[in-house]
Amino acid sequence: MSHKHLNLLRAIFQDPLPSNIHWREVESLLNHVGATVEPAHGARFRVVLNRVEVFLHHPHHSNVCDKQDIKHLREFLARAGVTPSRYEAGKE
Repeated sequence: MSHKHLNLLRAIFQDPLPSNIHWREVESLLNHVGATVEPAHGARFRVVLNRVEVFLHHPHHSNVCDKQDIKHLREFLARAGVTPSRYEAGKE
């Protein structure tokens, strides 16, 4: 995993939740870890990773995800087994 993606993954799992993560960075990370990202209705995207499914929303008035979006993303990644500790340990 590149340093850029690992740093983003760390930011997603840090407390307090960050408020400056761009949707394109999230989409890039999801693609990098092997997720399927498909447009759904409106600004929603269906994401499937390791047989775990979630619907994420693209930010409406900017490209920056809000804290609630990051919280949903964090919960999804954790359920799918994608955590910073997994990648820091080299178990990619």
